[in-house]
Amino acid sequence: LHGSSHYVLPPVLQWISANIGIHHVHHLYSRIPFYRLTEVLRDHAELSEGNRMTIRESLANARLHLWDEDSKRLLSFAQARQLQA
Repeated sequence: LHGSSHYVLPPVLQWISANIGIHHVHHLYSRIPFYRLTEVLRDHAELSEGNRMTIRESLANARLHLWDEDSKRLLSFAQARQLQA
């Protein structure tokens, strides 16, 4: 769970996407159906606290593709080229 994100979506998008933003909870116990995931978050708030990401944050991070082991962060291709120079 430390490497997963809780993708916070508006209710309409959450419903359309079948709760994909809280899919990490499904991996705790695969028998939890997508339509019950919000109940699990409600009953176990600690599952919704870590690694939250909003739509705005995801759009800002969409250009980040590469993991830099040294700095332990995601980089764009342009940033990686600058490090190589």
